[in-house]
Amino acid sequence: MKVHDARPKEGSRRSRKRVGRGRASGHGKTSGRGENGAKSRSGYSRKVGFEGGQMPLVRRIPKRGFKNPFRLEWAEVNLDRLAAFKAGSVVDADALREAGIIKGGFDKIVVMGRGELGVALTIKVHRFTSSAVSKIEASGGVAEVVQ
Repeated sequence: MKVHDARPKEGSRRSRKRVGRGRASGHGKTSGRGENGAKSRSGYSRKVGFEGGQMPLVRRIPKRGFKNPFRLEWAEVNLDRLAAFKAGSVVDADALREAGIIKGGFDKIVVMGRGELGVALTIKVHRFTSSAVSKIEASGGVAEVVQ
């Protein structure tokens, strides 16, 4: 068998429904849309959350609390995770993403002090805890705060 001989399996492909082509076709007159209602009209598009005039679920359930639109999501990275980098390397947001230590969806990065850091690294992130700074400097590294 060659590529030009390839055909779909018998019965796997159906011809499209040709609507509005007379009563004998079975899809004439209303073209399968039924008699009345919004769905039978041209230009109809269902609105998200619309439930046919019934009070939508999103409006029925009670709302609680406050969602701050300006909240920043912090990615927390511990020192024991940074031990995987080679000595003397620069660790920033891009390097952390490449290493798979942080994923996307974070606004800022904070380095926490859990674990030990055995290699000297230059770490450039948005915030450090005081214990993290002391451990980084004790290992001969540099903790730089970026904005």
